[in-house]
This record gives sequence, structure tokens and C-alpha cells, in this order.
Amino acid sequence: MEELPLGAVFSAVFLTLLAALAFHLFGDYVRQWNTLKRIPGLSPTYPILGNALLFKPSGEDFFLQLIEFTTKCRDEPLMRMWIGPLPFIVLFRAETVEMILRSSKHLDKSYAYKFLHPWLGTGLLTSTGNKWRARRKLITPTFHFTILTEFLEVMNEQSNVLLEKWEKKVGKGPFNCFNDITLCALDVICETAMAKKVYAQSNSDSEYILAIYKMSDLVHRRQKMPWFWPDFLFNMFGEGREHDKALKALHAFTEKVIAERFCKTEDPEEVNHSDSDSSSLRKIKRKAFLDLLLSAVDENGNKLSQQDIREEVDTFIFEGHDTTAAAINWALYLLGSHPDALKKVHEELDDVFGNSDRPATMDDLKKLQFLHCVIKESLRLFPSVPVFGRTLLEECYVGGFKIPKGVNAMIIPYALHRDPRYFPDPEEFRPERFLPENSTKMNPYAFIPFSAGVRNCIGQKYAIMEEKVMLSSILRRFHVEAKQSRDELHIVGELILRPQSGIWIELHHRAQ
Repeated sequence: MEELPLGAVFSAVFLTLLAALAFHLFGDYVRQWNTLKRIPGLSPTYPILGNALLFKPSGEDFFLQLIEFTTKCRDEPLMRMWIGPLPFIVLFRAETVEMILRSSKHLDKSYAYKFLHPWLGTGLLTSTGNKWRARRKLITPTFHFTILTEFLEVMNEQSNVLLEKWEKKVGKGPFNCFNDITLCALDVICETAMAKKVYAQSNSDSEYILAIYKMSDLVHRRQKMPWFWPDFLFNMFGEGREHDKALKALHAFTEKVIAERFCKTEDPEEVNHSDSDSSSLRKIKRKAFLDLLLSAVDENGNKLSQQDIREEVDTFIFEGHDTTAAAINWALYLLGSHPDALKKVHEELDDVFGNSDRPATMDDLKKLQFLHCVIKESLRLFPSVPVFGRTLLEECYVGGFKIPKGVNAMIIPYALHRDPRYFPDPEEFRPERFLPENSTKMNPYAFIPFSAGVRNCIGQKYAIMEEKVMLSSILRRFHVEAKQSRDELHIVGELILRPQSGIWIELHHRAQ
């Protein structure tokens, strides 16, 4: 018998393997489809396309659709949804959310997070398995109380920059405060993460700042468009060129800062020179997140590579400014809309600070209990991250339904936080809900603005601390009036929850 050419053999083997892979993937798809169809879900649902034709393209409309779907299914334990060929279970009840978040198995983020990989790599937000566990263990000490105390100085300084900026707006009518607060939070995060001043509040047109906003927008829009999920289609027909341009600017900036910081920590002359200046000495002692990463070693005694460090710094900046800024904005809006609650906050601030304009200390922040309740109630009504996801790594039962391995769980805090079983009159702003005597019996998974369980937000103490500092600084000096009704906010649920046209407030000096 004549032997086949070697190339033909390889081609036959390759085609056989390709056919086997396609059959396996199609088999998984069919099994998931047949198993999940028992769960209440959206209609119509088409093969391959899923529910994609139902979804409206704008961020505002899509999010409102999602909330409308969960409202209709409020009495169901969960909901089914297909985005293209990807199956999701949608969770908005504490009992089903708990089954996923308390598990040590389902720790991987959902498929949509892969679009953050070019920017953030596989840092703490996006990593999985052993890498995530090792990185979490390594980074946790950097959020120790003593480290956070050192960051307090930066938060106070940048809050004062914002106050001076706003002095010019007092009594001048309504203005949009959303961007001002976001730039302030960006200044805080860059200085605490990298020990690098970016002067965002005075230079919002810098290449780095514009690249952060551009990349965030591109990632969110791509997540909603399955036809642009393959890289070659996104690069050819989508916004791949803009994506790569923003990515290059982001990585170049971070890598330059890391290199400069590494040289300073390695150069003894730099340290000795700093010792002669008390101001410089104070700044050397106040370590940034980057400094802690440069000196960190894992359990095997190995230091992080430059790429590892860049991943975590980029992650910290991405996660740590927009979310905190949104929370501060929503709290200001709610206080500006509820004079009685604002009066209580002013009284508490007067009790703690008197007429002083001194910087806030950690002891001061601990005493601001009602302000803490305001922040929590604001995060209940307007959670900074309105939707997040996990991938189920093994078959399980959720709410009495069998869920196959590989399905994505979409958790919606915005809907979860409106469960009337735990929050009567859920649309009402009532900070008193979170007083200790009123919240001790609450299911811990009914309120999860920072996620929950093993993979909760590592920076939540940092975030609450910054929110208290900025809000207390603003409200010690100003009386705030909100100039929009709830209906006028036009909420958009993208990577963060934001109002389409910003938060419009009017400022007046407080009567002393």
C-alpha cells in the first residue's frame, strides 16, 4: 500500500482534532441550553444569538432593561439570560448570591473580565486560581491600618485642592460636581498608589488621564457587543486602533513611574540626600502602594517582576478612583436632596471638629458614625459597581436549579439592595437602616457594595476612609443643595453606576 505524504497525515490529524473540538464545544453548548431552559428567563432566546437582539445599545437603556427584568422576576430565586452563545444566571436575592460568593470554588471572574486583560494583565482583579491566592496573600498586608493612616495625609491635601476650586462656585448657581470629584479621587489614588502627583484637578487634559477614561469606555462597550469579542474582528472592524493607542499611553506612564521609583529605592545617595530635608524625609517615610510592592516577597522569597508590579498598580488605579468618586457623588446628591439627613451630618461634624478647619484624623473618622450610615445607605441605593460576574467552575445547584459547569453568574447589587424583605420601602433614603441596632439581623449577603466572601474587595477600608475624608471636608465648609429629581438622573450602569448628565448641586457657605 502506498504511504501518504507526511504533510497529508498532519493535515488529517489536525482536521480530526479540530472536528473533535468543535463537536465537544457544540456538545457543551447543547447540554447547557437543555439544562438552563428550566430556569425562568428572557424571551425570545435564539440559538447562538441568545437574547442579544433584545438588548438596547445605550448604557442607560441596557441597564434599565436589566433592572426591569429582575423586577419582573423578583419572586423567582434567579433568572436565565444568554448574551450571544454565553449562558448567564442572574442573581438578585441574598440567598442565591450567598451560595456563589461564600464558595471557595467559584472564584474566577466571568468571561467579560477578559477584556480588561490587555490593560490590567492578570492582577488581583482578573487573576484566577493559585496566582490569585498567592497575590491576595502578598498584597493584603499593604492595606494594614498603619499603612492606611499614612494615606490620610494625601486624602486631606487633595480634598483641600477641591475645596479651593469650589470656593469660586459658591453662590454662583448649579454646577456639575461629578467630574471634579472624580479628578480629586484620581489625584488621591495616583499619589497613594505610585507616589506620583498627576495634578488631575488642574490638568484634566493630560494624556494619561484621557487614556484612563478612553480605555474604561472601550472595555465596557466591547463587553456588550459579542460580535467584537474576537480580537481580530475588534481590531479590524471595531475600535482596536484607539484601544491600542490608549493602552500604550497607560502602560508607558506606569512603567516610567515604576522605573523611577525603583531607582530611588536602590540609590543610597537619594535616601541620604532626603534625610537632610524634613519635608522629603516625611514623604520617604510615607510609602506608596508601589513602594510596598517593590519590597514585597512571596512565600518562596521571590520578588515581583516589573510586569507583576505594573499589573497591580494599574489595577489599583482602575478600581480605586472611579468607584470611590461615584460613591461620594451619590452621597452628596442624596444629602443635598434630604435636608434633615444633611442637618444631622452637619451636627455630627460640628461635634467632632467644632469650628476648626484642621485635617481629619483617624480618631475623627471613627466618630463620624452617622456619616458612615449615610455612605452605606448611598451605596445601597447606588452601588458603585452595579453588576459583577463569576464563572462557575463546577456543576452546582442554585435556588433549586441545576447549573452546569462553565455558566457565568451575573450578580446585580443594584437589584439585590432593593429587596423589600431586608429593606422596607427600598427606594427611600434612610441612613438609620445601618445603625448597629437596626442592622445586626440583616443577611450579610443582602448588602454587598464591595462584594462578599473570599474574594471581597481588598480596598474597601481604603475606600470608606477616602469617602469620609472628602465628604467631611466638603460638608464642614459648605451647605449642599441637589438640583435634580431622581427621574432626571438617567442612571447608566456601565463599569460604574453613574448619572448620564452628572450630579448638579448648588453650594453655599455654612452659617457659623
